[in-house]
Amino acid sequence: MEQKRKATIVDVAKRAGVSVATVSRVVNANYPVKEETRKRVQDAIDALDYVPNVQARELNTQRSSTIGVVVPGLYNMFFAQVIDGIEDTIRQDDYSLLLNCAQNDPQQEMRCITALVSRNVSGLIVISPNTAHIKESFYQQLVRRTPLVFINAYHYVEGVSYVGNDEALGTQEALRHLQSLGHERILFVRGEKSDSYQIKEDTYRVAMRGRGIDPAHYIVNIGNGNSAETVDDTTDVLMRILQQTDATAVLCCNDLMGVGTLNAAHALGIRVPDDLSVMGFDNIALARYVTPKLTTMDQNMFRLGSNAAQLLIDKIETGETKRVTLDNVLVARESTGMAPKK
Repeated sequence: MEQKRKATIVDVAKRAGVSVATVSRVVNANYPVKEETRKRVQDAIDALDYVPNVQARELNTQRSSTIGVVVPGLYNMFFAQVIDGIEDTIRQDDYSLLLNCAQNDPQQEMRCITALVSRNVSGLIVISPNTAHIKESFYQQLVRRTPLVFINAYHYVEGVSYVGNDEALGTQEALRHLQSLGHERILFVRGEKSDSYQIKEDTYRVAMRGRGIDPAHYIVNIGNGNSAETVDDTTDVLMRILQQTDATAVLCCNDLMGVGTLNAAHALGIRVPDDLSVMGFDNIALARYVTPKLTTMDQNMFRLGSNAAQLLIDKIETGETKRVTLDNVLVARESTGMAPKK
């Protein structure tokens, strides 16, 4: 079957009996056109199923209407909700979104960014960048030519705008919650290659040492923390650990790890929260749907995305660099309770 030829702006102009410039003015709504003429052009557009060529328009205006977003993984609902906030905001300024997945790999993160820059995006948002594992010069050179915003990053790069939660403060709040319930020995579950996990671990280590407990005995790394296998990998690792540890609570770096810990406890016949308290971090939708419902720290995911998008638009339009910090909020649910009596 022969494919129908796409209508061009020239076809629309001929059918409407106007110039190409007039069609362009109607499509872009950037110049006044008589109502009668505008209706004739719109009728021609509808009849021909004409779709404007965005790339051609961008060549004329020398301004891209696309924003690039790099995300560590696609299996953690945290990132989906952040992206929702980004998209909701950029849509209001007539930008579209181009998404690349770094697969929690610093080298892949750089390749994703290079690919987006080569597509002439107006700016970039990088969610949870792996700045600790990427040469500092990479981002220093990038920000000189491309407006850039980091979400939840902990290494300062001059010229980059930042939005994030105070994850150190959020980790302290999570630990205080568990300690208020009488928990002293607290397992810490993290993944690999993440600035976010590292800042949480550093905070955890300080807090545990302050209580006279060696944190090295209670830190567990389950590998990739944002993959399709994260829940199952956490379950597998924690099924071994929970049979050996004297910990009465578990603090996880994200909710996927929290759900994996709940699954391990269930498989071992450990009652949550009677025998073991479990906390996640993020407050993704899944945390409300498991049994017991997961206590967690809310990371304001939609607000993270919307703030980052606005910072990037400001950066594109004015060149201004800003920093925004949001507070984590404790969401106490059913998975935490008083420490069991000795």
